[in-house]
Amino acid sequence: MPKIKFVTDSASDISAENEKKHDILVVPFKVAMGEKSYTSRVDFDNEKFYELMDSYDGIPVTSQITAFEWLEIFKELYYNDYTDVINTTINSKGSATYNNALMAAEEFYDDIPEAKGNFRIYNIDGRSYTGGYGYAVVKGAKKAEKGASAEECVNFIKDWVDNCVIFFGMYSLQYAKKSGRIPAAAAFVGEVMGLRPVSRIQHNQITTEAKVRGDKALVPKILELVAGEQIPKTPYCVVYGNDSEVRDEMAQAMTKKVGYPPADFYQIGSEVSVNAGPKVVGVIFKSQKK
Repeated sequence: MPKIKFVTDSASDISAENEKKHDILVVPFKVAMGEKSYTSRVDFDNEKFYELMDSYDGIPVTSQITAFEWLEIFKELYYNDYTDVINTTINSKGSATYNNALMAAEEFYDDIPEAKGNFRIYNIDGRSYTGGYGYAVVKGAKKAEKGASAEECVNFIKDWVDNCVIFFGMYSLQYAKKSGRIPAAAAFVGEVMGLRPVSRIQHNQITTEAKVRGDKALVPKILELVAGEQIPKTPYCVVYGNDSEVRDEMAQAMTKKVGYPPADFYQIGSEVSVNAGPKVVGVIFKSQKK
């Protein structure tokens, strides 16, 4: 009888409720602020991190999950009689975490050759951030609970992350400037003019899709962009930060537009908010554009 374990990292922003309900192992990233080091989801929740970030003048730095950490996790799962490990990680171009997991899998079979054939490790590049791959992990776990095989769950997750798009808007350029994502001069001009960028995350890349003037223009613009690409009648999620009002505004606008509510909500944690800031809103969906 197969025994499947779903694993991901904390940048997936899977809620504590889904983590517990579906027995998903969420491996936390570490975040450094000066000389202080914190562990995501252990030392703070999202709201507490927003407070820490707001009071910190420097740039918080997140650490990759190392090959050694992955190796220890794989060994523990093997010795706990799991037959399949489906590990979906943060965008491989934004972190070495995925490649570290690949190296750990190779080392695992070198250390325990007898595991070959009866313990399978599927490492999947999430190709995105937050619920862009977090949703696929939760959905995959639900499928396994209904009897889907590991291969079927892996195929679902890969299909989702290969075709997933996130459009999200930032209400401030302050944090993108601090992190270096936007040059200081451009951020200054943008703030003076009230410009709000709408970014696109797809295929391991983050690009600027559009710019609007003023906070009120963000949700309508994101709605327009999603409507032009979403595969009809497919699920979508809303991503947000510290403002539940813009979360609800986005959810209501999407529900009115497509006729059904979001499949889930994803509140950004430390790994995303260090670059985007705590106030963001966006939509995660399956795109018909390759």
